[in-house]
Amino acid sequence: MSTTTPTAIPTRTQVAIIGAGPAGLLLGQLLYKAGIDAVIIERQSGDYVLGRIRAGVIEQTTADALDAAGVGSRMHSEGLPHDGVELCVDGQRHRIDLAALTGGKHVTVYGQTEVTRDLMEARATEGLLTVYEAQGVSVHDFAGTQPRVRFTHGSVAREIACDYIAGCDGFHGVCRASVPAGALRTFEKVYPFGWLGLLADVPPVSDELIYVRSPRGFALCSMRSKTRSRYYLQCSLDHKVEQWSDAAFWEELRLRLDPQACDELVTGPSIEKSIAPLRSFVTEPMRFGSLFLAGDAAHIVPPTGAKGLNLAAADVTYLAAALADHYNGHDDEGLSRYSERALARVWKAERFSWWFTSLMHRFPDNAGFGERMQEAELAYLFGSQAAQAALAENYVGLPMVLH
Repeated sequence: MSTTTPTAIPTRTQVAIIGAGPAGLLLGQLLYKAGIDAVIIERQSGDYVLGRIRAGVIEQTTADALDAAGVGSRMHSEGLPHDGVELCVDGQRHRIDLAALTGGKHVTVYGQTEVTRDLMEARATEGLLTVYEAQGVSVHDFAGTQPRVRFTHGSVAREIACDYIAGCDGFHGVCRASVPAGALRTFEKVYPFGWLGLLADVPPVSDELIYVRSPRGFALCSMRSKTRSRYYLQCSLDHKVEQWSDAAFWEELRLRLDPQACDELVTGPSIEKSIAPLRSFVTEPMRFGSLFLAGDAAHIVPPTGAKGLNLAAADVTYLAAALADHYNGHDDEGLSRYSERALARVWKAERFSWWFTSLMHRFPDNAGFGERMQEAELAYLFGSQAAQAALAENYVGLPMVLH
């Protein structure tokens, strides 16, 4: 993990990247491979960033981006390729054969924490600069000709001039918040429930993910490795983590699983528990002058479709290619079309995540007609190879067109 001292911070770079999560780190590595100078500025410590617990279902396009960045070897050796997923509805499982339905494509289960670690270590190995614990970060003149980033580091006020700013600083970051309100158009749907997640060092209940729709609500059986599992329960937004003991979580999970999964479930003490609200959110456009938004700074998806990390990787893949064309090929079409290209993919992923969330969860106001529509949609899905192929195509990830 790279560290910084005030004297190591330059006064100018080509691209200033705000945020050292996977999006910012991946962009930095892709730019380095293209010969483009970049500095990453992060308000948290490196240990804090690495300690974030996130999902880790990797699409092929994301795996390709990690390979292009030179950080894919551990993912290939330790990640778990998945050729299918299972949907369990009212106690009966239905397998969606991803590989058979998509011409051999699959996803890889590899934790986002591990992706972050790989990117951090690669950046440190190359001696590239990441400024951690930067306080009071602000972005300036991105609508003009002299964009710059200001912050305090080690009690010293700093300013970095740059050609472009990449806002990879998340939903609550400074970059989107710095754009004049009149230049933004936002779209949002807030779901009336959250996910209670538990991480434990126990073997997974199945070799593949199981998405569960039960009379008691949604559940997800996932994993990080062959010895570490991640489980989720749909819960009310007014629930607090403190209300849920480990025993209560495991008991409720059993009530939502099918008999086979109950028999194979191994329980243990939690490493981490948290409740995450679910929302869909998109900002348009994703470019404002020399400021480009990427990842959660521009869009949020409910985690049902496993698209958050993958969308962020797609954004920075588009952006890195556009910046490489600009600096190395004197071609600005990629920069001009960045927002258009990224949003076309974002909205398709938003649609899939919204559809999958709407299909598998219990909604408090959905009794009667709405519930019958869910049942009809599920009956159609399980009886139609074409419908299953559409789910599989979206789940493994839609293709990317860079040019």
